[in-house]
Amino acid sequence: MRHLLSAVTFGSCLTLFGCAARVPVPSPAAAPPGAIVIGQSFVMDSAELGEPRRITVYLPPDYTESSQRYPVVYLLDGGVAEDFHHITGIVQVSVANEIMEPVIVIGIENTERRRDLTGPTENEKDKAIAPRVGGSSRFRAFLTSELVPRIERDYRTSGERGLMGESLAGLFVLETLFEDPGAFGTYIAVSPSLWWNDGFVLRQAEPRLKSLAVLGKTLYLTVGGVEDNTKETEQLAEILRRHAPSGLAWHYAPLPAEAHNTVYHIGAVNALRLLYARKREAGGGG
Repeated sequence: MRHLLSAVTFGSCLTLFGCAARVPVPSPAAAPPGAIVIGQSFVMDSAELGEPRRITVYLPPDYTESSQRYPVVYLLDGGVAEDFHHITGIVQVSVANEIMEPVIVIGIENTERRRDLTGPTENEKDKAIAPRVGGSSRFRAFLTSELVPRIERDYRTSGERGLMGESLAGLFVLETLFEDPGAFGTYIAVSPSLWWNDGFVLRQAEPRLKSLAVLGKTLYLTVGGVEDNTKETEQLAEILRRHAPSGLAWHYAPLPAEAHNTVYHIGAVNALRLLYARKREAGGGG
């Protein structure tokens, strides 16, 4: 297995600085002169996927100085040219302003996005969106049997795991909740593409919820109201209102003024600040 490690800077500069079985924390000296280091990146070979995958890591600012263990947010569409900077920017500002607790963010870069984030489909229009689709089960096996164990081996994690995604990645988040609820503790689905395969995940929601082992699990669901996956997401919210098991903490927070291309930012801000809210001591304030 390859262990290629690099600093991640603004401008998406990836500079190789070490190879090790355990992942070291990047230092300023390891980055190019003048670089602003916001994370580190490594490549791992995946037996499940049969290909190398680049993983990008954001660590809390005090990670090297503390012995604290941190929750981990696994970010789909998480490459440096995808949503890594976007979501870690929200985290950095929210933590600095003492709105949310510090977390580790693990960005998972895509190779074939529509292959990995979709389940099988019988819909011909679905099949036409990419040369290969329907690989979500293999991608989920990569996450649960390869990536998560490595992250929990190499970093000080608390054992709290969240999965976050938007659009097709939001569909994958929900499919994972229904197929393998024990894989993560927190599920954040923004504008999920529940229309996939003629609404298969949506149609399975009610029977799955009746038997799902979701004690202690949390689901955050949001969608825009303008040219978005609004109808299907509202249908899922109604199913949750009627059939969500008592052990599932769930939140539906629609954003009617947002469109599919704008909903992720506000949805991510609201979700992260709610689900990872900073715990304040009684009597605190300023």
